[in-house]
Amino acid sequence: MCSSTRLVATAICDTGLSQPFLDAWQTLLTAHSITVTSTKILSPSQAADYYLGLERPIVNLTAFRDELFVLGQAHRTDVICQDDNIFRRHKRLFIFDMDSTLIRQEVIDEIARHAGVMKDVAKITVAAMNGEIDFTESLKRRVALLQGCSSSVLHRVRSDLVFTEGAHELCRALKKLGCKMAVISGGFMPVAIRVKAELGLDYMYANQLATTPDGKTLTGVTVGPIVDGFRKAELLDVIAQAEHVGKDQIIAVGDGANDLWMLAEAGIGIAFNAKPTVQKRAQARINQKSLTSILYVLGLTDEDIALLLAT
Repeated sequence: MCSSTRLVATAICDTGLSQPFLDAWQTLLTAHSITVTSTKILSPSQAADYYLGLERPIVNLTAFRDELFVLGQAHRTDVICQDDNIFRRHKRLFIFDMDSTLIRQEVIDEIARHAGVMKDVAKITVAAMNGEIDFTESLKRRVALLQGCSSSVLHRVRSDLVFTEGAHELCRALKKLGCKMAVISGGFMPVAIRVKAELGLDYMYANQLATTPDGKTLTGVTVGPIVDGFRKAELLDVIAQAEHVGKDQIIAVGDGANDLWMLAEAGIGIAFNAKPTVQKRAQARINQKSLTSILYVLGLTDEDIALLLAT
């Protein structure tokens, strides 16, 4: 249930907010007896905040968000609805998945490519990210296929990383705002180390691949607790407690089924260009090219973002 009668909905489309979308948006609001009390343009034609007046609290905000998802899919426009309060504007902690979120690749698939087992590993990866196979079991099966592979492939994959568009700019802006940031990944430590360093993140958690005593060969198993979906949510709580941050001031971002627990644990969980099953269950979805679109969710304008990135 919505905690108040004050909501703000952020509409985002990098190709522009179309008139058909705006018409359908107004029809949906009218059906729920919701009025737009004011509008704030965040980016000319691409993003806007709609401040909503409700006659009474929305009984089922989850169902309303589902309607926004259907609307967004029809018009390739994201609509993120949240309470309009001080916590919306003052987030303090951002938790990111790594593979296909901060970076474009799925790291284990890249390792498998070098090891010559790409086809078998990729098939398991797709099933795992869609929630068709338990993540922990899928990780064990994929890692087992890497047995005997030279550990040098980890360094090759690390050097060949392709960061998602807007990742550097988003993290620079958040750092300027004083936010803490973490990457919590079901991927692997050497790559996560580089991502943390390059983006200036504050925390990093990932899985560790075991090697032979000389460190030259992967043994086909992991070392230590596996960072799966449940562990991701636990680590979010650990960081939040360490930073004394309440749930309302946390945003989590991910794309796979193993991110759902983490997304649910945050004040806002954003499915970023996520798998269909993840989008259906997430609180919010962003299907734009750049991660900087997340800054609009905070109510920042293009001018605000430019100022944050100016120095």
